[in-house]
Amino acid sequence: MSVVVTGATGPFGRHVVQHLLRGGMPADQIVAGGRRTAQDLGVPTARVDYDDTASLEAAFAGADTVLLVSGSEVGRRIPQHARVIDAARAAGVRRLVYTSASHADTTGLVVAPEHKATEEHLRGSGLAWTILRNNWYTENYVGALEQARATGVLLTSAGDGRVASASREDFAAGAAAVLLGGDHDGRVYELSGDIAWTFDELADAATAVLGRPVEAQHLTSDEHRAILLDAGLDEGTAGFVTTLDADIRRGDLADATPDLRTLIGRPTTPLVDGLRAALDR
Repeated sequence: MSVVVTGATGPFGRHVVQHLLRGGMPADQIVAGGRRTAQDLGVPTARVDYDDTASLEAAFAGADTVLLVSGSEVGRRIPQHARVIDAARAAGVRRLVYTSASHADTTGLVVAPEHKATEEHLRGSGLAWTILRNNWYTENYVGALEQARATGVLLTSAGDGRVASASREDFAAGAAAVLLGGDHDGRVYELSGDIAWTFDELADAATAVLGRPVEAQHLTSDEHRAILLDAGLDEGTAGFVTTLDADIRRGDLADATPDLRTLIGRPTTPLVDGLRAALDR
């Protein structure tokens, strides 16, 4: 069996490659794909550009499985992901594993529509498939902690909403577990941390990690957006942040499931530990 890991020059894909090696997959059976291929990951590399079909088909030639790590270009993911899926089929790949979003087919989460469309394309592709619906990365809050280090305040308009985050490495370990074997074809995994936390609890975790008092400041969406704009964020980014917090307030990231800890065979990384490790990098 050979596996192509797309996005392998990013932190998630890099972690997946490392977990595959630790899990006993021979290095010559792993291809680390990315737009940049200079990094030494200890495995063969290939150029993988979601906008370049020729690069995709060349990278996928001879592979049994492709891990499609979802793209980072919001608004362009649907055609990019479809291009990857179609190239995998054209190259004779048997199975594609896709990193999607929590409850992508039913949620109102702002990032979900592109993931839902990708899932639909994958299901109709004729490939064997596995869908990994990842909840939020704990590392997504590093920027908020850096601001809290200076101000002692964690701004949020998420109310009492909860986030069942896990570390990026936890999610990568789950992806590697699926790639390493077992009966995963046709399965959808709702992957999350073991505990869904509130922003008051995030502020408590920030206090422990930063060694200074941090308090969550609860705002309305309009108040939050105005502060972000005053701080210099553009309209699109401010709108995305406040929409995401509204989604969290509604409960779209609150579902803590056992799927991830079952795949990786251990508890997921606690919030404090995940934040501390991310800040230390």
